Amino acid sequence: MLETIFWLSSFLIVYSYVIFPLLLNYFALSKSQNTTVFSAQSDDLPAVSILLAVYNEEQVIEQKIRSTFDTDYPLSKLTFYIGSDSSTDQTEAIIKKYQLQYPQLKLEVFPQRTGKAGIVNALELHATSPILILTDANVFFQKDTIYQLVKHYKNEAIALVGGNIINEQLHKSGISVQEKTYLSRENKMKYQEGAVWGTMIGAFGGCYSIRKKNFTPVPPRFFMDDFYITMGVLEQGAQAINELSARCYEDVSNKISEEFRRKVRISIGNFQNLTRYRGLLFSKFPGLSFCFWSHKVIRWLGPFFILAALLSNFLLRENSEFYFFTLHVQIFSLMIPVLDELLKKMRIHLSLFRFISHFYLMNLALMIGFFKFISGVESNVWKPTQRNQQ
Repeated sequence: MLETIFWLSSFLIVYSYVIFPLLLNYFALSKSQNTTVFSAQSDDLPAVSILLAVYNEEQVIEQKIRSTFDTDYPLSKLTFYIGSDSSTDQTEAIIKKYQLQYPQLKLEVFPQRTGKAGIVNALELHATSPILILTDANVFFQKDTIYQLVKHYKNEAIALVGGNIINEQLHKSGISVQEKTYLSRENKMKYQEGAVWGTMIGAFGGCYSIRKKNFTPVPPRFFMDDFYITMGVLEQGAQAINELSARCYEDVSNKISEEFRRKVRISIGNFQNLTRYRGLLFSKFPGLSFCFWSHKVIRWLGPFFILAALLSNFLLRENSEFYFFTLHVQIFSLMIPVLDELLKKMRIHLSLFRFISHFYLMNLALMIGFFKFISGVESNVWKPTQRNQQ
């Protein structure tokens, strides 16, 4: 029994992070992305409404507005809706200044803290365009980003298109290198899921588009609105894909404390969404269930598998030299985040140690988020991750 727990837990950890990505690579070898697209010069390009919730984003909102309107997409077909979640800095003043230059820019001020999901729900009701783009204030578009997010909607089967968020401003002193590596790998996996089955499991909330008719309002107190909306599309039987050419840029997380707080919030949303979309674990679309289990659910349960492997290994330690050895390997691995922190204070940055620390950081955040979820979520009002981290 103990050996079964040890080997099964160890296998599931390796499966989600190593074996599943390798399987995706194999399945995607003979697959290509959707080719039924609008031409960039087409008169049939659809009208687009861009939705953005902000709270105290004076550091980045000007660059966000400029990058949005500095586009090769026809401005006559764009409307940019911004909802201010009772901002107390200069965010609203900056937006009003740019409204004089861009009549397509609309501002709605929410007098009380509402939360991102509530603001996006409200803005969606105002939007009249058939295509919506949901984005974050610190995610900056290239000239062709909007077109790349919209071109696939010539194919009626596609209801959601994710963007390719590229992280800049890397600093070896923090976790930005590790976070960028992780997100780049996730982008590739999401692309492959979309190319093979049309079942990208969760768009990155900073940049994605969706058909308005497929938009599912996010319930109150829900975190991870991007995942909720994506899974709503898949539940409807429509396709979600990732477009790697829809490039945009953000300042990647570098401070461990900021990233840990964000990942706890994400973890709460993960388990909220698992409860809501548990029916998709055994969907009539096998590719959807396969990706949901392999890419997300097993990973979300990772901290419990780590604990199970450690505890069963401890009880097996006297059975053989092998289990005695694996126990010490696990204990040493768990000590690496502490060693990494000590070395960092000495200005010594070992990339391998930082990757292992990042792995355990994510799993600790998952566990804390799980217990916060089962204790009940009273509000999804958020505080943005610190911008322009050094």
